[in-house]
Amino acid sequence: MKWPVTASCALTCLLVAEARALPALSSANCAKAAQYSESKHGTSFLVIQDGRTLFERYANGGAVDGAWPVFSGTKSFWGIAALIAVGEGLFTLDDRVSDTITEWRGDARKSQITIRQLLNFTDGIEPAPFLHRESIRDRNAVALTLSSVAAPGSVFTYGPSHLQIFSELLRRKLHGRSTISYLEEHVLTPLGIGSPDYKKDGRGSPLLASGFHLGARQWAALGEMVLGHGNYRGRQIVSGDLLQQAFSGSSANPSYGLTFWLNRPAGLFASEADIEKILDLPWPRASWRGICMSKSAPPDMVVGLGSGYHRLFVIPSMNAVIVRQSSAANAKFSDAYLLRLLLGR
Repeated sequence: MKWPVTASCALTCLLVAEARALPALSSANCAKAAQYSESKHGTSFLVIQDGRTLFERYANGGAVDGAWPVFSGTKSFWGIAALIAVGEGLFTLDDRVSDTITEWRGDARKSQITIRQLLNFTDGIEPAPFLHRESIRDRNAVALTLSSVAAPGSVFTYGPSHLQIFSELLRRKLHGRSTISYLEEHVLTPLGIGSPDYKKDGRGSPLLASGFHLGARQWAALGEMVLGHGNYRGRQIVSGDLLQQAFSGSSANPSYGLTFWLNRPAGLFASEADIEKILDLPWPRASWRGICMSKSAPPDMVVGLGSGYHRLFVIPSMNAVIVRQSSAANAKFSDAYLLRLLLGR
């Protein structure tokens, strides 16, 4: 029996075929991309393909063993920790947060929020950027009192609030064990990262939204684990099936999964967007429909994104990991242009 070919199916086949048709990355194109990066205050540029380092350069004071803040690139490590906790049976992604944060049970909106919605930032809680302040004694406690500004699942609000609420949920699931110790044991140490600097509040609890300082090779290890379907150098850190949950967008924002940005909406009718510029807008004005980071890059590309155009690009169809780091937060930079140079398109 022949199944009918729908327009969406045909488009998917076209995108897959296009991704597979991309050639191997060339050193010459890597050099062009690195030169552009350095012209915009880039410090680190690392390209790994098929498990080998194709290109590596450090400029403007950068060093191979130097560490730079990756800002919101920190989030993705906690997303992986959340999936590991799912694998260990601590909770499921579709459990209600109020099953653990019991003080939310009397709130009509908060009582309906799921853990998945916390991790993809569609819980409807205000983003609360002030949680980045070092003067806050107990970020978790403050996060639990934040207002609900929309029904769960209806909007995407980017900010530190969601993961800080998850921090308290994880702490309770661990029965008081240190959440940062959990991350180190299950994610950072297996990736060879160890114990990076992180932002603590007055109680010593970590800020989950930002704070890690990493070298390019350290950050790339996370990308290599993604390429390995959860396996890094022979060790299965997270199950491949669970890992795929991180790369599924929401109806409120198809371009964001569980702490990873997605290029999946890329296609014939998508428009390239500067994600950081959209994030600078008040959340009610941000539009996430029909956009992608790069039309030149394959649609299976996923991205760890940090302010100041710090990037971890992972392209499974090309078996490639690219790290770009910077010394300036306000340099005019284009992800789309960098990727066009890199891919020779």
